[in-house]
Order: sequence, then structure tokens, then C-alpha cells
Amino acid sequence: MIDRIFPKIHSEGYKFIVISVFITLVLLFFSKFLGFVGLIITIWVYYFFRDPERISINDEDFLVSPADGLITQISEIDGPIELNLNSKKFTRVSIFMNPFNCHINRTPCAGKISDIYYKPGKFLNASLDKASEDNERNYIKITNNKGEEIIIVQIAGMIARRIVCECYKDQIMNQGDRVGMIRFGSRLDIYYQNFKTLVKENQTTIAGETLIAKI
Repeated sequence: MIDRIFPKIHSEGYKFIVISVFITLVLLFFSKFLGFVGLIITIWVYYFFRDPERISINDEDFLVSPADGLITQISEIDGPIELNLNSKKFTRVSIFMNPFNCHINRTPCAGKISDIYYKPGKFLNASLDKASEDNERNYIKITNNKGEEIIIVQIAGMIARRIVCECYKDQIMNQGDRVGMIRFGSRLDIYYQNFKTLVKENQTTIAGETLIAKI
């Protein structure tokens, strides 16, 4: 129960919580109402950076969701040109993370991080399809134990201004391991082949737990 009320916080959040508390104290000096508003914002900042434990299925036949959020699009598309995969067809599932979702990103499968590619860009609304091509983003390719290539793409949004990648090339990952986060509203795309999609558009997902696809 305590963990639900006071969840563990990602290390990225501590400085923002300190800043929010300081601003709240300043606002409280001028007005109780402004101080109350600052307190609400501080609580939101605290919960934005929450880092709960998740339990994955640990089954190589399934892909789990890499993010909390809402599935906004499922499409068949060429692979990312940035990873030289544009000659292959992939299923892409796009998950939009609003400012109230947990923003910790996780690997959808066990395997090795075979490539990471960061690309600077714009800060369009992350829910738009154009965001996949124009926004700042970070590509993470995972090769699972069966040789399948699964790609997740962290995409910054209008409010987000930093993509945090916490994995490195050739790192061995377990299904559901943390790979990073995106600050303050964003989107994550997952690309895969040879898997049957198990989710639908407008479905809510939980990172590390919701089953996205089955081989």
C-alpha cells in the first residue's frame, strides 16, 4: 500500500521535485492559493517520475508493451531508414504517453541491443503520424534469442525536451527491463515482423506487462 501512495522515483525526477518544492515555497510566501497550486504541481511532478516494478511474462513467444499509454495507430510500414531497414516491411504499433502516464520505457523482449541511433528533430504533437518522421527520436534495435529484430523508437513531443536512453549497444536485456524514459508527454513506436498483433487501436497498455504480439 505504501508503494502505491509513495512509488519509487526515477533518478531523473529528483531535481525537478526539488525545483517544484522551491517554487511552491516562494508562491506560498505571496499567496496560500498560489502555494496550493504549486503543491498540486509538485505532486504531479512526483508521480510523473514514478518508476514502479512490473512483472513480465518472460516468454520469447510474446512481445510486451514498451510503454504505458494509449495505442493510437497500428500499421504496416517500411522499417526505419535510419537503421537501414527500409527495404523490409514491419508492423508498427504507436503508443502515445500523456503527461499522466508513467514514462519509463521497457524492452518488449529478451535479447541483445544490436543498435542504437539518436536523431535530433522537431517537437511536434507526438500523437500525430508525422512525429515518427520529423520529431527528435531515439532508435533501439533488439535482436531476440530467435534472431528476430524488434525496434522501439522513443519520440519526443511538444512538451518533451529530453529523451533518456539508459541502455547501450551489445547489452543483454531481459524482457521488461528498463531502457530509458522521455520527459513530459511523448510517444513510443514498436516495430516487429513475424508476430501476430494482439492489441487494437485505442487500447490502454502497461509497460512490461500488456501483451502486444505473439509469434
